[in-house]
Amino acid sequence: MIPSQPFRNAFLLFSVFCTGMAVLIVEIIATRILAPYFGNTIYTTSSVIGTILAALSAGYFFGGKLSDRYPYRQFFYGIVTISGILVLLVYFLDAYILPTFSLFLPITSGPLITSILLFFIPAAFMGLLSPFAIKLYASQTDGIGQRSGEIFFWSTLGSIVGSLLSGFFLIPFFGVHTILIGTGIAVMLIGCIGFFDRTTLPQSLFLVAFFPCLAVVLFLWAKTQTHPTPIVYQTDGIYERIQITDGSWNGQPTRFLFQDKSYSAAMYLHSSDLVYDYSKYYKLYTLENPNASTALVIGGGAYSIPKALLANAPNMHVDVAEIEPELLGLAKQYFNLKDDSRLTNYTQDGRRLLAQSNKTYDVIVSDAYYSFFSIPIHLTTKEFFSLVKSRLNQNGMFIGNFAGDLNPATPSFILSQMHTFREAFPNSYFFAVSSRDLTTPQNIIFVGINNSVPLNFSSPQITQNTDPVIANLGQKNILLARYDLANYPIFTDDYAPVEYYISKSINRWQTE
Repeated sequence: MIPSQPFRNAFLLFSVFCTGMAVLIVEIIATRILAPYFGNTIYTTSSVIGTILAALSAGYFFGGKLSDRYPYRQFFYGIVTISGILVLLVYFLDAYILPTFSLFLPITSGPLITSILLFFIPAAFMGLLSPFAIKLYASQTDGIGQRSGEIFFWSTLGSIVGSLLSGFFLIPFFGVHTILIGTGIAVMLIGCIGFFDRTTLPQSLFLVAFFPCLAVVLFLWAKTQTHPTPIVYQTDGIYERIQITDGSWNGQPTRFLFQDKSYSAAMYLHSSDLVYDYSKYYKLYTLENPNASTALVIGGGAYSIPKALLANAPNMHVDVAEIEPELLGLAKQYFNLKDDSRLTNYTQDGRRLLAQSNKTYDVIVSDAYYSFFSIPIHLTTKEFFSLVKSRLNQNGMFIGNFAGDLNPATPSFILSQMHTFREAFPNSYFFAVSSRDLTTPQNIIFVGINNSVPLNFSSPQITQNTDPVIANLGQKNILLARYDLANYPIFTDDYAPVEYYISKSINRWQTE
């Protein structure tokens, strides 16, 4: 049975709609695929968008030539089927090749190279489809302008639906690999159905069933393969890939939280001590306000610092701004976070929370700057630090964890951040977690105090403190007289070239 012409045309428009949707789904999750290896930076975003646009342009160009030479529906649906297979190929490359391949690529050019290798060919094949669809659709009438408009309408509408579907449904509820596999199977299925045009029913049913079944078999096989890392849990969150693994740190059994590429947090499995040295600086607030009762933590992660604040001060009430909705439940399940009436969690961006509320705090801790690869730009500007200061009580303290190096060469991300921070907090200090004489990367703790009384590093309150972190502050305090901060631009909401500055720093480390 051969379908009627109206059915053919309707299915052609449906195919264009679905492939347009698939292109945007792949484009959006492409950044999620690359983020664990190169970070969620402007280089990643630009590389993905540029690669997809270049591939589509090439597809449009060659598709026009091919459509004139082979104006056949079976040829068109063959391309659709191959496009689905190529989307599935992206899954296998991501799962088995990219983790090793990415180790040899820099953060700046790596996303572009990887985007070309992973996404160019699948997107180019999908780009072939629009000229073919116009050729097939317009051949039935002289109204080529109207018919072209209809093709572009349905293709663009599919892209809009794909964009919204990815952000509001697919990514929140499914992992990146599941989305890739589902998209690939759906596109292949559409291509196979298109063969109803010229084949008998048994042949058509075979084509419809074969490729999706093959994809399912390959997916189930992949799931049976042993992963080299002892993974406790993994999922794709709203903002990054989340992975929890067990290992060791300082000779002790330890559980780690990864957000994309970065070591975000960790917890000793048999001890309540904080794992990472930088996190132990949260106690600095006791120098100004030992009786502090209100705290805000921006960036919950595994909720290590909120847990420590609650344990250290029985009268402390802690608000947490954690934008990733998965993490609160994971902290309770895997990192021993207990239900506590003194803890209030906000699934919200920290800056937005501060802007929308007039609530003030005795201490604000920002632990959202967990690596070079995923720095929230809006938390690095003068406007943000000024907002933070306005939400501190008198003698309140801001404590922020940054990463960078103290090499005075320009440009310098960390020195620009210091200059920016001092604009908002004249009474501010910076502590090198490893050594203030080190010019290689390390954690740098920013401290801003909402008063004008300078810290005295020679006072018994510091030198005789029972906490070794506080007792050694004088040796960790970065001497700003070594640097002329005027040489390092202030970051604002209008001008904050964070990724560019970081890439320059990384290039210096790699050549040293």
